[in-house]
Amino acid sequence: MTAAAMDLQILRAFVLAAREGSVSRAAARLHLTQPAVSLQLKRLAEDTGLQLFTRTPHGLALTADGAALLPQAERVLAAVGDLQQAARNLQSTVRGALRIGTILDPEFTRLGMFLRELVESAPQIETELRHGMSGTVLAQVLRGELDVGFHLDADGDADGGDAALAARTLTRFTYRVVAPAGWGPQVTGRDWKALAALPWLATPPESAHHRLLERVFGPLGLAPRRVALVDQEASMLDLLKSGVGLSLLRDSIAIRESQAHGLVLADRVQLDCALRFVSLAARRNEPVIASAWDALTRAWT
Repeated sequence: MTAAAMDLQILRAFVLAAREGSVSRAAARLHLTQPAVSLQLKRLAEDTGLQLFTRTPHGLALTADGAALLPQAERVLAAVGDLQQAARNLQSTVRGALRIGTILDPEFTRLGMFLRELVESAPQIETELRHGMSGTVLAQVLRGELDVGFHLDADGDADGGDAALAARTLTRFTYRVVAPAGWGPQVTGRDWKALAALPWLATPPESAHHRLLERVFGPLGLAPRRVALVDQEASMLDLLKSGVGLSLLRDSIAIRESQAHGLVLADRVQLDCALRFVSLAARRNEPVIASAWDALTRAWT
């Protein structure tokens, strides 16, 4: 046994003997023999040069010197206990980097709430945010270039999908077809076939807009007339207001912009979609990724 360990054991024997007023009771609590505890008390007295106890008919009683030393010994043992607990906490602390793929606006994905929950529960995790389009985020998660990410998919696919993914549907919503102000006659009462003949704001293949529209127009053998390629919602909205062409907008944004700027909502068509949170299924229980899932659950509960 090391000297440091012996010293702590001696202090424990001293403190317990003082509290119990008995060598035998102190020995029982320490799971030691009475002679072993007596020897430890004798050694402490020799090391300090102090008489710490006197014997009475009822057991041990602290001397004035022993009573003065007792609080110091208790503080030392408490500090050692705090140190040991801190070490245990550090051993169980989750550390590492978390690469998060984000899409759309942070309010819609509750990104701020998610990160707050993550920072509070796992402050040693360093986060890296990479904003992109839905399809790009999904591909990067599948390739291991992102650890977790947000993704949009057709509502019918939201609870199934790739078996390689761990996925949770966070919310379902609707995309509306929106036209510039004054285009009411061209879009009101029109079906997909009629709408395909109008000018459209196109998006890259990685975007949810592109995938959703392909699911509609592809089976009909239609190709919308595309007049501009846009990869940002803000740019798309600006072009809509400028009268360039049709686009998809989330229902909440579409209604707001219709009321504020007179944009026209097609009344016969809409597309259901789902916001999901994904990671590789094989990595779901890695400590850093599991912490992200836990934080997400709290943010969306």
